[in-house]
Formats: sequence, structure tokens, C-alpha cells
Amino acid sequence: MLGMALAAIDGTIVSTAVPQIVGDLGGFAVFSWLFSGYLLAVTVTLPLYGKLSDTFGRKPVLIAGIVLFLVGSLLCAAAWNMAALIAFRIVQGLGGGALQGTVQTIAADLYPLKERPRIQAKLSTVWATSAVAGPVVGGLLAGYADWRWIFLINLPVGAIALFLVVRHLHEPARPRPATRPRIDLAGALGVFATGSLLLTALVQGGVAWPWLSGPSLSLFAASGVLGALTVLIERRAAEPIIPGWVWRRRTIASVNLALGAMGLLMVAPTVFLPTYAQSVLGLGPIAAGFVLSVMTLSWPVSAALSDRVYNRIGFRLTAIVGMSAALLILLAFPLLPYPGEPWQPALIMLLLGAALGLFQLPLIVGVQSTVGWSERGTTTASVLFCRQVGQSLGAALFGAVANGVLAARLLDAPDPGLPDDLDAVARALEHPGALSEAATDHLRRAVDTAVDYVYVGAAGAAALALLALITLAPRRFPVITEAPEEGRRDTTAA
Repeated sequence: MLGMALAAIDGTIVSTAVPQIVGDLGGFAVFSWLFSGYLLAVTVTLPLYGKLSDTFGRKPVLIAGIVLFLVGSLLCAAAWNMAALIAFRIVQGLGGGALQGTVQTIAADLYPLKERPRIQAKLSTVWATSAVAGPVVGGLLAGYADWRWIFLINLPVGAIALFLVVRHLHEPARPRPATRPRIDLAGALGVFATGSLLLTALVQGGVAWPWLSGPSLSLFAASGVLGALTVLIERRAAEPIIPGWVWRRRTIASVNLALGAMGLLMVAPTVFLPTYAQSVLGLGPIAAGFVLSVMTLSWPVSAALSDRVYNRIGFRLTAIVGMSAALLILLAFPLLPYPGEPWQPALIMLLLGAALGLFQLPLIVGVQSTVGWSERGTTTASVLFCRQVGQSLGAALFGAVANGVLAARLLDAPDPGLPDDLDAVARALEHPGALSEAATDHLRRAVDTAVDYVYVGAAGAAALALLALITLAPRRFPVITEAPEEGRRDTTAA
């Protein structure tokens, strides 16, 4: 849990200190790469760490991840300009990829199927606590100390986590492989390069350059060529980083697609709800953050109780119930009155967290239970990788939707020269005195409409998740019970 906390609190604690960082180091034009670079490094390394943990064990990979994250944190605290800070954030992300995937895999290794919901719920509380504590701690450190402390604070937490892992994590002895394990370096490089180009195109498209510009088209074309080349490399590799069975097995493939769709829909609350709360409801940044954070309160509770549902009706049907509820809740958001009260979107988020807890945890526990120890790291990493890619795709897709709707709504604006993209509108509404009353109201209504369309799009992503489960997932997941030395297939399925 301490190791997971390093990765969980990172994004929320850094975001609150951006004004101080930019004021000290400069680089306003590229500061978004503080987050994009970290996300990129985490996402593209997940498959590599999953394969390494299956080959060499979870403990050495987790230790290496913690050490790399702490080295990156120390370097970030010593950064002398924005370029150096972005580079060191990527180093942090290289460690964060090991933390996210390996901790989830270890939880499945150490605890039997009946206990995993309780353990996974505890891991979910780490993310919930981080969502609330991160902005507060980051704001206090940036306001009353120095922004560099938001990175230095990782060192004592990571040191304790490292000590506990080294001393108390004991993996069961495994039989030595008949042949010496081989690392698929060519495949790892191909996955890393393909993912880097694709995510860069998704993150920067429509922001740093237009979608149909030369840079965007070049990045998408290059990622397509490299992706095809990587597939050829992986098909010939003796020990591929992303084995073909990840997509040939119906259970794993359906869960990958379903959680990828969940990553897509999660962009609506996490990215656009704070803007809605500030621009439409007129809340401050902290209050807007709490409207979103109520989702993290119901999520772990729902996840902890999900075993009472899937033990009765199975993993697949439980996830279908959870995502069906999420679909209805997302469609309810556009029905909220304008401008409305803060408790109304907060209630939506509380219900959404409960629905997604009932969806995500059964799928992760279920898919981990269908593979043995030697495949669990790769399987878990593939699931998390698809979810991360879904989030990146959602940020690009829904950002384009929101800005398109906003531009259309502002064609008949009462005042000329009003901003026509979401970020610029949000900044303008921070100083409403500079606008006429009619222009302010028009901008607020335009943001309200744009976010409504985003939530409708998120409901479409929920429908895609349901489609993947209904059409691809087997009715009962083939569960494996595993002894320390070898796996044996249970006679029952869930």
C-alpha cells in the first residue's frame, strides 16, 4: 500500500503546485508535459514490467520500481529548468509503471480468491485518500514551503516502503526454468517506441498542434508502422513482451477491451467535472476537487462488497450490472438543471463511484484468477495498459468534442472576440468582471452544454464496455486455483 501510495498521490500533489513551478522555472508553454511525460512513461512500461515480473519474480521488479521512482523524485527536486524537470518526471514514470502493475499482481499472488476483494478494496482506499490528501498537501507545501518539497516528501514514504518490501515480502519458491530466461529486447523497444509515438500524438493533438497538421499525421503514421513491425517481432520472439495469448483468450481480451472503455469514460469526471464545477457552478478549485473526490469514497466501499455479488452471479454478470448502472448515471448528468447546486453533480459522482467499483474489481480479480503465477504479471499489465491507453484516447477525443461544441455555441455570442476553447473559457470566467453579464452567462451555458456532450460520449464508452462483455466474455470465467509450485484448474467457474 505504501508503494502504491507513491504512484497514487503523485498526480494530485503535483497539479496544485504548477503555478509555483512555472513561476520559478518558466516554461509555461510546455508545462503540460509534467503530466503527459509521466503518464507516457507509466503506460508504455507496463507490459515490460509485467513480463519481467513473470520471468524474474515480483519482488525484484517492485524494488527496482521504488528505487527508480525515488531517484526520479530526488532529481525532480533538484531540477534547474522546465526541460530538466520534465525529463526527471519521465524517470519517475519509469518507476511508477513498475509500482502500478506489480502491486496489483502481488495482491493476487498472496491472497486467495475469497480474500482478494478485501485486499483490492484496501488498495483502492490508497487512491481515494490520495485524491483528497494530494491537493491539500500539495497546496500547503507550495504555499508555505517550496514546490520542491512535493517531490522530496516521496523519499521517506518510499524508504519505508522499500524497507518493508525487502524485509517482509516473501515470494513462494518456484521451480527453476529448464532454459535460461531470455528478455525480448527488440519487442520491448518496439512496444516502448510505438506507445510513445501514439500517446504523444493523442496527448498533444489539438493542443500543441491541430489534429490534421503535419506533426499529428506524421506521429500517427509512424506509430502505425512501428506497431505493425512490433507485431511481427513479437510473433517471432521466443518470450514476447506482449504474448499473442493475451488477445486470443476470450476472457482476457474482453476484460482488456472493457477496461479500455472504462478508461475512456473516466476522462469525463476526472478532466471535465472540475472545469464544470468552477466555470458553471462558480466553485473554487478546492471545492471543485471535492465534488469529484466523492467518487473515490463510494468506489472502495462498492469494491469491497462486490464479492457478495459475484460469488452469487459470477464475475461477468456483476460487471455488466455495474456498467449498466454507470451508463444510466452518466446519461443523468445532462439532465441536471442549469446552473444547479453543487450537491447534484456530487451525488452523480457518488453513484458513479459505486457503479464503477462494482464493475472494475470483479473484472480484475476475475481475469487474474484465470491464469497461473507465470502469466499473472503479463495479464495484469495488459489490463492496466489498456485502461491507460483508453484514458489517453478519451482525453484527446472528448477534448475535441468539448471544444467543437463550445465553438459552435459561441458563434452567436453577445460580445465579439470571446475565447472558443475550454481552457481559455475557464480562464476568462475566473475574472468575470472583465466580461459583460450577458457574455459571462453565455460562456457558462456554453461550458455546461459542452460538458453535457462529453458525458453523453462517456455513456457511449460505457455502452462499448457492455458490448465487449456481452459479446466476447464467457458466461463463466474459468477460475484456476494455484498451489505454490503449479496451477491446477478448478472444477467450478465464476
